[in-house]
Amino acid sequence: MTALGDPVLETGALDATALAGLVARREVSAVELTRWAVERVERANPRLNAVVVPLFERALEQARRIDGDGDGDGDGDADGDGDPGGDGAPHPPFAGVPYLLKDLAVELRGAPFSEGSRFLAGNVSTYDSELVVRLRRAGLVILGKTNTPEFGMVPACEPVLYGATRNPWDPERSTSGSSGGSAAAVASRMVPMAHGNDLGGSLRFPASACGLFGLKPTRARNPFGPEYGDVVGGWAVEHALTRSVRDSAALLDATGGPAAGDPYPAPTPRRPFAAEVGADPGRLRIAFSPRVPDGSPGHPDCVKALMEAVELCTGLGHETSEADLPGLTPEVGDAIGTVFNAATAWIVGYWIKRRGREPEADELEPVTRAFWEAGRRVSAADYLLAVEELQRFSRRVAAFLGEYDLWLTPTMSAPPPPLGFVTSTPEDPLRALHNGGTTVAYPAVVANITGGPAMSVPLSWNTDGLPIGVHFLGRFGDEATLFRLAAQLEEAAPWAGRTPGVVA
Repeated sequence: MTALGDPVLETGALDATALAGLVARREVSAVELTRWAVERVERANPRLNAVVVPLFERALEQARRIDGDGDGDGDGDADGDGDPGGDGAPHPPFAGVPYLLKDLAVELRGAPFSEGSRFLAGNVSTYDSELVVRLRRAGLVILGKTNTPEFGMVPACEPVLYGATRNPWDPERSTSGSSGGSAAAVASRMVPMAHGNDLGGSLRFPASACGLFGLKPTRARNPFGPEYGDVVGGWAVEHALTRSVRDSAALLDATGGPAAGDPYPAPTPRRPFAAEVGADPGRLRIAFSPRVPDGSPGHPDCVKALMEAVELCTGLGHETSEADLPGLTPEVGDAIGTVFNAATAWIVGYWIKRRGREPEADELEPVTRAFWEAGRRVSAADYLLAVEELQRFSRRVAAFLGEYDLWLTPTMSAPPPPLGFVTSTPEDPLRALHNGGTTVAYPAVVANITGGPAMSVPLSWNTDGLPIGVHFLGRFGDEATLFRLAAQLEEAAPWAGRTPGVVA
């Protein structure tokens, strides 16, 4: 076995696939990897505040079971033939690899679960989400849970309950959000990848702000059961923040697919997503735009990152041309606001039902309370009218993506802002909404509305050393094209060797 302190492990440079290979070859044990990751969290977390619920002893117990099995997942296949119990199950792809869960939407039995809200302080999960079952089946060792803004409401990670998560590239700046705790943990190399979810950009914005790869899968690719059928009509999705493209693809292979009783499935991929990594993407037609919906350009650093990506894609043989996404009318914007307000009313109402009481005056942050109050004024007819408006818009996007394979923009419209910029006060409850909107003005939410896959790719850093991601929107069900292109970009402009100022 490899001892803790081995130089290869201590750099934190290995991705999850490489770490799983060490365990599979018996060069390191799951317990060693878990202890290594715990040490890394303990080193970096006091500075970054990414992990808010440590579950270290529980993780070590899981790792011991993995080592005892001999095949790496704790399922009893001691002969290591990849067929535990003779049922034809494959060898787990990430046996022994440390992992973190975002403390939002996905529940882990027996673990604190607050979704960043003082209203849920002291709440403990009583069941495992289906995604957690699949993560464990993939062999991942869950070390703890990461920080998130209250109910994932804003593009920052600064809840009153746990305090702000700091960006490893500049601890005085935001990680964006809402998967900011997971992004900080992966960027600082506490773990090679971590869970996140995305209802309007919450995987992709932190990926951009923290220099990571962030894929938002197709609607219903990963399950939300057993508690939810879907979330906000399929706007929300589950996946992860990773440093490598191959980790993202292999993890989606391990967790994807419908569960019994799901309201609908995502289209079945033609082959495993891992097989798309390294495959020739062909000559893609890529439309790009530097403009946000009001017609103005984003921050110069973001536009520069976009044009660098266009130049790179053109140099790789792809056809690039400037074009704005059609149909982003004020009516579409109003419909987005209606759905978002209604979603907040549902979230708070859901927890009122589970908690058996309404929140006290100091148990919701000002911006959440403002959204909740606005959402309670949305009628059923208002909501359905908004849904119809957005479905019409989705058809216009689908037609546009019949002419082009992908639509490219910057991921964020400004570099990561200073801490405190995307926060609210009782006197100005919508400050977080307004200020946050200036950082995420490019319409990442289009992927959530249409259900299509999208990704943020870390191709640029500005003169302050802050990462600036670029965003590709794909066709519904077509993660394959995104993974092919992402792997090509990763090879042409590698990002894995870049290291932030705060590392474990």
